[in-house]
Amino acid sequence: MGGLPTDNTSSTLALPSSQQKHETPTNKPAPETKPKKKICCACPDTKRLRDECIVEHGEEACTKWIEAHRKCLRAEGFNV
Repeated sequence: MGGLPTDNTSSTLALPSSQQKHETPTNKPAPETKPKKKICCACPDTKRLRDECIVEHGEEACTKWIEAHRKCLRAEGFNV
């Protein structure tokens, strides 16, 4: 063979710890909170109560349920 040394060394290169990339939660920007569900599927309980109230009594009489549903949607990550 040629004049190259043939010792058993790994072909990977180890970087010093100061040069390695470490991704930790402290140095990553916080991801935007995206809703995990579609808006139509989020908060089914408050949605049902809101809808029933509006059908039976009209929107003006149901502000309590409308606000409860909006609060639930905000908690799920929706901007309403």
